[in-house]
Amino acid sequence: MAETPDAARSGTFRIGGDLTIHRLGYGAMRITGPGIWGEPADREECLRTLRRLPELGVDFIDTANSYGPEVSERLIREALHPYDGIVVATKAGLARSGPDRWTPRGDPNYLIDEARKSRDRLGMERIPLWQLHRIDPKVPRDEQFGAVRQLIDEGVIVHVGLSEVSVADIEEALRVFPVATVQNRYNFVERGSEAVLDHCAAKGIGFIPWFPLGAGRLTGPGSRLAAIANAHGATPGQIALAWLLKRSPVMLPIPGTSKVKHLDENVAAAGITLSDDEFADLDAAGRAA
Repeated sequence: MAETPDAARSGTFRIGGDLTIHRLGYGAMRITGPGIWGEPADREECLRTLRRLPELGVDFIDTANSYGPEVSERLIREALHPYDGIVVATKAGLARSGPDRWTPRGDPNYLIDEARKSRDRLGMERIPLWQLHRIDPKVPRDEQFGAVRQLIDEGVIVHVGLSEVSVADIEEALRVFPVATVQNRYNFVERGSEAVLDHCAAKGIGFIPWFPLGAGRLTGPGSRLAAIANAHGATPGQIALAWLLKRSPVMLPIPGTSKVKHLDENVAAAGITLSDDEFADLDAAGRAA
């Protein structure tokens, strides 16, 4: 394992075929208050964490209008604007009414208005990657996809991603606009999106696994990851990230944290190379779990 954390060791991926990033990125959900609501308890540490990203080669940040709401986007701008060499992706499609409360909202006017607000909060001319946070079952999807198409045509956004979708959803969206990324829940144990991941790999679509460490559930003492972690002088969480990176060349993990120390630890995973036998062993253990 490399001594100095460097996300560049994770390799690169070209979002939409023209936006090159390092594959190990950063998820900015945790720089908010409890329940992903309100301001963080330690605002200055969150800002230090964000400012540490470029020092570690992390050039891809994932956020959303609903994180806070608005808090994550505002902190990212305060810490990193004008984003020299950094791609900041955001999302809309989940409304908030309180801590840990998330409600799909896909009416076209809302999506368009929120994308414009995100662009302004982040201080951008155009959002390089904007993601539909959920397909709202209460709104005809052709209306939701039409709103996304309008955002592209108006130059508010450049590339489009989807979140929590099936292969059929991706194919339906592709009739309206190019799909650059898909963000589904996926980690060492939670493997319900294997078919989606394989589809993304075949299509050259980036796959962003959210909850990549299971919020620590996969990384405790005595886990199957622990033995391999010990062999590499690493933590179980680092091995879980190394496993994701080896799983597919389109995999773009975005582990999140509000602490500089934990960020350094996560990025160090890019310097870990698992053997084929270690990968297969972990793959089998994860599927069994």
